[in-house]
Amino acid sequence: MPSRPIILGIVGDSAAGKTTLTRGIAQILGEDQVTAICTDDYHRYDRQQRKEMGISALHPDCNYLDIIEQHLELLREGKSILKPIYNHSSGAFDPPEYIQPRKFVIVEGLLGYSTATARNCYDVMVYLAPPEPLRATWKVKRDTSKRGYTEAQVLEQLKQRESDSTAFIQPQRQWADVIVSFYPPSDKTDQDDLLLNVRLVLRPTIPHPDFTHLLDDKGNHLGDAVRLVLDRDMGKPVDVLEIDGNATQQQVQELERILCSEVPYLGRFCSIEGNDNIGKLVGTTGETLQSYPLALTQLLITYHMLKADKVEKQLEAES
Repeated sequence: MPSRPIILGIVGDSAAGKTTLTRGIAQILGEDQVTAICTDDYHRYDRQQRKEMGISALHPDCNYLDIIEQHLELLREGKSILKPIYNHSSGAFDPPEYIQPRKFVIVEGLLGYSTATARNCYDVMVYLAPPEPLRATWKVKRDTSKRGYTEAQVLEQLKQRESDSTAFIQPQRQWADVIVSFYPPSDKTDQDDLLLNVRLVLRPTIPHPDFTHLLDDKGNHLGDAVRLVLDRDMGKPVDVLEIDGNATQQQVQELERILCSEVPYLGRFCSIEGNDNIGKLVGTTGETLQSYPLALTQLLITYHMLKADKVEKQLEAES
């Protein structure tokens, strides 16, 4: 019998970068090996109904959380589901889609960690927490270019949703194994829109790669662009790995070697040198940019998915 699917959760507020990260990881692992679903498809009401009722899509009462739980449990067992589809362009619902889980399942959306039953289905949980001004910029760009909104409408929607974001989305951060925060450098220029720094909070809820030997008695031998520090998150001690947008390929490849030393077959799936999809972004004028912070974020999450798969296979062999 094949191993059960490995399930990754990616949760964050609207336009936090969930879909971008999901697509990148799927490209790395191989899209034929990944099933990606979005919990936003489980909205209870369409856009017009939400407007009439005065409820936002971020509110749990606006979503079928019980069906999300059922479908996650079925996917974890390797069983197929009939998933609803919410059309973000029309604000209505399309016909449901028959979904068969592949080796890896990525579940992204607003409320993926909102119940204990759902949380128990994930092998790895990631939360995206960009600074609010940056997220607002991303949401304006996305919703005006792809969803037919005006800038004024998007800004008003952000304002209206602020209380629900605080009450229902942000508290899910507490359940994450990895918290990802992309942020602009302090000396940001117009050319730096996509070349952001990243701060990766590594919670001790799962075993992370050992990055401590990056530091020696004189400090970080990789230079200021890569930093490993001990910090506190929500009152608890955590390791924080920070990678600047100006990090070099040599620095990033050393971090990659650390990951591959613990999961030797990681290189088969994702090597910065051998996979053109790693850390690639398309600029507003169509140019392709290389973001090493994004590349390392993708690699770290992929590392955890492959590590979970390895553990699952060991458990099956012992049973």
